[in-house]
Amino acid sequence: MIGGITIRRARTGDAEAIARTRIDGWRQSYKGLVPQASLDAMSVEASAPLWQRVLAAPGDRASVFVAEGDAGVVGFAAGNRLDEPRHGCDAELTGIYLARDVQRHGLGRRLVGTVAAERAAHGATGMIAWALAGSAPARRFFEALGAELVVEQPFEWDGAPLVEAGYRWLDLPSLVGLAGIKALH
Repeated sequence: MIGGITIRRARTGDAEAIARTRIDGWRQSYKGLVPQASLDAMSVEASAPLWQRVLAAPGDRASVFVAEGDAGVVGFAAGNRLDEPRHGCDAELTGIYLARDVQRHGLGRRLVGTVAAERAAHGATGMIAWALAGSAPARRFFEALGAELVVEQPFEWDGAPLVEAGYRWLDLPSLVGLAGIKALH
């Protein structure tokens, strides 16, 4: 528990809160990097069913954890197994988002570490994460967790040309330890 906030495995009933947290995160973090019309078009109603499917996936395929306080879910991190390794990684951190008022208190680090621990418990040896190349805070976050920049590449999102930066961890036990998490068995 960190300041009244606990980290726990997400449940299917958390889908709407996770969708809302992700959308709020995109709207705050990517304003000016992604077309505003794309951010405005994001909706919890459209996103929640996707999260329900992710949360119903077997634990060996997907890991989703939430940070929860008195006000409910204030953040989450998600990861999954990659069927085809990318840049030497067999797992991917697919998302890490926190409400702005709980950022910079170690919750993000602990959420990422918890996902890494579970992916490692399912046999993963390396994990990749992606950030918009123009998002200096996201890049600093991954770098502070010891991630190595391995690629910057163009991609298109909702018709907009963007550049993403791929960061990886090839030593998941070190990432888990850095996050202050005990290995999961």
